[in-house]
Amino acid sequence: MRRLLYIILLLTIVSTDAVADTLRCGSKIVSVGMTQDEVLKHCGKPSSSKIEDHDVRSGARVVGTTQLHIWTYNRGSGQRAAVLEFDQDTLLSITFVSK
Repeated sequence: MRRLLYIILLLTIVSTDAVADTLRCGSKIVSVGMTQDEVLKHCGKPSSSKIEDHDVRSGARVVGTTQLHIWTYNRGSGQRAAVLEFDQDTLLSITFVSK
């Protein structure tokens, strides 16, 4: 039984997207809190990008909207793609996903 739980836990960890606070672009490090211009200087143009409108809520009430800018960097063979999410101009998160 313990072995089965261990295998299930291991598969869950392996299949989950990895969330990180930093991304290496060559010799430069990109971290949460940087601006889009700073990320562009370090990593160059993303492989793809999109903009999504999201509601801003206060409790259950919608009080406005914001734009999330989502950039994807395909980092080459054998490496997970990096997905960077910006709220307006500030980097909120870095997630590594399978291509």
